[in-house]
Amino acid sequence: MAYRPLGQTGMQVSSTCLGAMMFGAFGNKDHDECVRIVHRALDSGINFIDTADVYSSGESEEILAKALAGGRRDDIVLATKCHFPVATGPFVAERTPNTYGSSRRYIVKACEDSLRRLGTEWIDLYQMHRPDYTTDVDETLGVLSDLIHQGKVRAIGSSTFPAELIVEAQWTAERRGRERFRCEQPPYSIFVRSIERSLLPVCQRYGMGAIVWSPLNGGWLSGKYRRESEADVFTTGRARRMPDRFDLTNVGNQRKLELVEELDKLAGEADMSLPHLAIAWTLEHPAVTSTIIGPRTMEHLDGVLGADERRVPTELLDRIDELVPPGSTVRPGEDPFQPPWLADAGLRRRPD
Repeated sequence: MAYRPLGQTGMQVSSTCLGAMMFGAFGNKDHDECVRIVHRALDSGINFIDTADVYSSGESEEILAKALAGGRRDDIVLATKCHFPVATGPFVAERTPNTYGSSRRYIVKACEDSLRRLGTEWIDLYQMHRPDYTTDVDETLGVLSDLIHQGKVRAIGSSTFPAELIVEAQWTAERRGRERFRCEQPPYSIFVRSIERSLLPVCQRYGMGAIVWSPLNGGWLSGKYRRESEADVFTTGRARRMPDRFDLTNVGNQRKLELVEELDKLAGEADMSLPHLAIAWTLEHPAVTSTIIGPRTMEHLDGVLGADERRVPTELLDRIDELVPPGSTVRPGEDPFQPPWLADAGLRRRPD
């Protein structure tokens, strides 16, 4: 297992990060198996775990508390996130006032709740799960700085922020004397390369780490979804929860089916599985610190372990660039940065 610096924090993290989104009601309901998955990952050399308060309504954090009991907490860099409202049930969360966002009022409560569920006195990396355009970034950085000074948090970061907000946060931290975001967590895969345009260069410019998620593009690069697959594969399980991502009438998804065949051939030439190629590919970008894997079962974990130890030959990188040009996204609309004024006409039109 290779270890890399997490931005300029001084912390060293494994190039593969264990994501815990699938632990709990949203994915694997068997707590004992989830604990075994965590232990298997740690035994393989992974020392970096990422979760969020919203994953299975806090259940993911509670499972990690069980897995890290008995002295294993000190061995790992533990990251969690806040922003979304935490549901009282597995999936349904009502957006009532002051129950989400990046205000001082909400972040303090969210951090205390995560510390309690995780059974720990500190969070190594606390991240804002999404931008909050209604809150002054100085307000957010102010409370996060206080949490660091109180010893409850070691470092702070953002997740799925556009490049311009990252720059604004860096400037605000410098001018107001706040702690600054040390890393960004964006989606990145062969099928979603938009962060190569500006976000990854911005991370490099400010010495930030980049922890990328969905390297398998929600399963498309796992090898499960193929032309010869049974039709119900595209309508059950993950596909049932996110139908747009697997709608085969969508031109972008049709293109993904074509690309999977081509990429599988390239993986074979490099003596790799398709998932290993997809994960190893993300780690070839010099800005990327670690790639998040989010297994639901032990079989899923075993299928991706070791990908970080592979290198993708330059010739294959060039051929992948020909299939999916740098900075592009295969399915239109899958770009992760969708500011509210694109969806709300009232935010981009003058009042009558």
